[in-house]
Amino acid sequence: MNAALPPVLFTPSWHAELDLGYARQGDTTRPVLRRHKGPLRVQKHLYAEGPEVCQHIIVHPPAGIAGGDRLQIDARVDESAWAQLTSPGAAKWYRARSAASQQVNLRVGPGATLEWLPQETIVYAGAQAELTTRIDLEGDARLCYWDMVALGRPAADERFDTGYFQSHLDIRRDGRLLWHERQRVVGGDGLLDSPIGLAGHPVFATLLMTGELSAELLERCRELPCPVGQMLRGDLTQLPGLIVARCLAGEALQARAWLIERWRLLRPALLGRDAVPPRIWST
Repeated sequence: MNAALPPVLFTPSWHAELDLGYARQGDTTRPVLRRHKGPLRVQKHLYAEGPEVCQHIIVHPPAGIAGGDRLQIDARVDESAWAQLTSPGAAKWYRARSAASQQVNLRVGPGATLEWLPQETIVYAGAQAELTTRIDLEGDARLCYWDMVALGRPAADERFDTGYFQSHLDIRRDGRLLWHERQRVVGGDGLLDSPIGLAGHPVFATLLMTGELSAELLERCRELPCPVGQMLRGDLTQLPGLIVARCLAGEALQARAWLIERWRLLRPALLGRDAVPPRIWST
């Protein structure tokens, strides 16, 4: 008699896709493509700043990402259009037995502007999170991109002691590599507390904007004060055609406030519009 086969464990997972497109029609940026598969959506487009800037809020109804989930977001902003994409709350990556992934592909046409401003990513202990982002800029396209990552849940006394977080980010202009970054953080690794790593900060954030700053504005950004008593440090630098700002923080709200302060200064200088925080950030 054959030995009984072991039981097969079935773990349900979500496979979701979202495809977005924006075009300039007269003085207005309009969404011209909105296609989805699975649990990824955008809410009604908004014009909080007038018709030139189309704002969309990307929603993932399951509210969390578990093992086996695969999310893919594709967005293109055509010539002279302006799209601002954000999210209603934190993206939560749960403890899992298998990897979950997110693939983001963004294309920005000549004279167009894309602001990719999601709220924080929370990676629970035991999660296996794999994020890949590719951004292609054409001609004089402009980009404002940020991300915030919180490892574990300090408020619940949860350290990021198991699992892993990895991310890939490539930004190209006309096919030429402008920014290439690879990150992999393993739960319990010594670099989490090392002074040459995260130095005990569970949250790290990055802001990338295309363009060149004057020496005066660069210094103003660097001189913005950090609130007394906060576990936060950060800095900003100018690379050829790209501004890079990074911070380490004790909690996600601190990192978000740090990014928003610099965005308020940089947006008028580099994109020509005052910074108007989306209302969803305050709800």
